[in-house]
Amino acid sequence: MRLPLFCSVVLMCLSSAAPAADALRPDHPLLGTWALQIPNRACVETYEIRADGTTLVTSANEIAVSEFTISDKPSEKGFYKWDDKIVKDNGGKDCSGQVTKPGKKVTLFLRFHPSGKLFVLCEKEDLKSCFGPFVRQEEQAI
Repeated sequence: MRLPLFCSVVLMCLSSAAPAADALRPDHPLLGTWALQIPNRACVETYEIRADGTTLVTSANEIAVSEFTISDKPSEKGFYKWDDKIVKDNGGKDCSGQVTKPGKKVTLFLRFHPSGKLFVLCEKEDLKSCFGPFVRQEEQAI
């Protein structure tokens, strides 16, 4: 997958969602902050996944907010279905040099590593169409 398309898909996936996102249960494994190192670039995208069904994404000069829904439990194949829609974007360029426009919707499938500290996003419920890994970021104590 080419880098601009890769970054756009990632942003669309994590920075967008269905209208009026549903709250996640407090122990949903996706909650928290995740980072994606962009291949062949000195650029990291950060995703703050919130319990209210929104995501804050930073990627180079871009800051985006999305609304999303995700299945409560994985499917029999081990994937969570993620519907995402970008609702706000500051117009800055992301790690691939692209600008993401609000309103973009995407459906992807998320698969966690058994450790719970990594996941990949996939176009289908198989591991042949995935990108990542997204790495859980430890919370910093003050």
